[in-house]
Amino acid sequence: MLGNIQQAFQGIWHHKLRSFLTMLGIIIGIAAIITIVSTIKGTNDQIKENLIGSGNNVVVVSLHQGDYQMDFSDGQKPEEISVISEKTRQSLETLEGVSAVSLFHQRQWNAQVYYRGTEYNGYTLGVDEYYFPVYGYRLCYGRSFGAEDRSGNRKVAILDTQAVSSLFPGENAVGKTLEIQGEPYTVIGVVERSSKFRPVIETIQDYYTFANESSGSVFLTEQGWEISFGFDEPQNVAVKAESTDAMTAAGKAVADSLTKSQIRDPKNSAYSYKSADLLQQAEQLQSMSESTNKLLIWIAAISLLVGGIGVMNIMLVSVSERTHEIGLKKALGAKRRRILGQFLTEASVLTSLGGLLGILGGIGLAKLLSSAMNTPTAISVPAIVVAAAFSMLIGLIFGLLPAVKAARMNPIDALRRD
Repeated sequence: MLGNIQQAFQGIWHHKLRSFLTMLGIIIGIAAIITIVSTIKGTNDQIKENLIGSGNNVVVVSLHQGDYQMDFSDGQKPEEISVISEKTRQSLETLEGVSAVSLFHQRQWNAQVYYRGTEYNGYTLGVDEYYFPVYGYRLCYGRSFGAEDRSGNRKVAILDTQAVSSLFPGENAVGKTLEIQGEPYTVIGVVERSSKFRPVIETIQDYYTFANESSGSVFLTEQGWEISFGFDEPQNVAVKAESTDAMTAAGKAVADSLTKSQIRDPKNSAYSYKSADLLQQAEQLQSMSESTNKLLIWIAAISLLVGGIGVMNIMLVSVSERTHEIGLKKALGAKRRRILGQFLTEASVLTSLGGLLGILGGIGLAKLLSSAMNTPTAISVPAIVVAAAFSMLIGLIFGLLPAVKAARMNPIDALRRD
């Protein structure tokens, strides 16, 4: 086997140009497939990251009326829905796949938050003591909410860094006073996510999905929320799953549990708790992306077919050129399987070398496109392994006919030919 491989490399080296032209179809096909697969994987990773964020594994469960999320900004609260208690929150943390649970309220456009007459249009949230750990916030400066803030109904607020940039550009926010629903709140601290996530915004849909989050958030205690926005408003639930793959199941388990426990007659009610199935949304978008790119992969695979035909053609030429050599080996006692193995090895080495060059070219082209066009790419190791194995398989398949022809030669007839 090693001798056959050595002879194959010697043959390729002696006919460098011919060998390169023979491998060109394999190189182009493998490079195109690696580039396309890398682009698909990068796009899918970006879709998943845009929807889920950078690994916090949090899914939000909220109250819905039919298919629409409840909006409590008008002050109306359904009487048949009870507020989630601390005991219920603790029971939710025992559900399978759930790591932690936080309760919070939320407003956005009509929260009436002002600083020196300027209205703030980011998010305003009333959060419990578990919210910051669940979402992975860390304190930048100032202080966090304490037990005295909650028990004493203090009008205090915490801002994230985006909200500080919007409201207090270049200023220290701590000690400043915001007006929320006509009530004064003193800023006591500034927080930010431990792992910052910046979604890629390329379309108008991306803008509406993510741009609002970039304006930041103002956080109140749940007691402070009640001062400005009223009592007995059903909370949203932030569910931290044990893993990204567990998000869908954990969110559904919490939603089903809340529907049963918080709604008086869940079977006959128009209300229900629902979770945002971000993984399903990501899979749907990924499926749309992959269905388009699979067509490109099949087109690229045609290059491999053309390359395989080229390999078969050049191996037939090689058999014709080396007829006398084949006849001499057979006359000296070489068996058919030895001749067959020699030419199959040569074809496999030729296509494997083309596959290796194609893989290197595909990786380089993927990175070049990523840099030049600002498109996401992620090199797929399984695709590289499959491409290498497939290029070798092409050599075996398309080299079989020439190898069989060489193995079946009559030694006398072969020696008589020039």
